[in-house]
Amino acid sequence: MSLPAAWVDRIFDKLTLTYGQVFLRRWQDIDMNAVKSDWAHELSGFERFPKSIAWALQNIPPDKPPTVLEFRAIARRAPEEEQPRIEQAAAGKERIAAELAKLGPILAKTAPTGDSLDWARRVVQRHECGAYKATRTSLAMARDALGVEA
Repeated sequence: MSLPAAWVDRIFDKLTLTYGQVFLRRWQDIDMNAVKSDWAHELSGFERFPKSIAWALQNIPPDKPPTVLEFRAIARRAPEEEQPRIEQAAAGKERIAAELAKLGPILAKTAPTGDSLDWARRVVQRHECGAYKATRTSLAMARDALGVEA
C-alpha cells in the first residue's frame, strides 16, 4: 500500500522548509502530483513505521536535498523500536513435576509400541472399526506398508 498522500505532503513541507527552492527546483518541469505519487509508491510500507519517517526527517543530509531513494535509505536505517517484553519467572521443579504427572495417562494411551508401522495399523484399525473413514490413498499406503492386500 502506498504511503498516504497527507504523509507525502508533510514530508515535502519539511524538505521545502529545510532546503527551500533547491528542493522544489528538482521537479520544476514535472507534474508535482506525479512526483508525490512516486514518493508515495517508493515509501510504501512505511505507513506501519511512522517513527522511521520521522527519524529520516531528523537525519536528512545538511548539504543537499535527498531523492526519494535516498530518503527511503535513510528511513530504513532508523533504529528499531524497542518492543515491550513480558517477564515470566521460570516454573519451579514442583510445578514441572505436577504438569508432567498430568500427561502420564495421555501418554500411556498414545505411546507407540516401538514399531515403525504403528501408524499403518492405526489407520487400518480405525477404518475397519468405523471410527473414521480413511481416504483411499491413506488406506492403500497403510495396507501397502503392512503388506496387506485390500
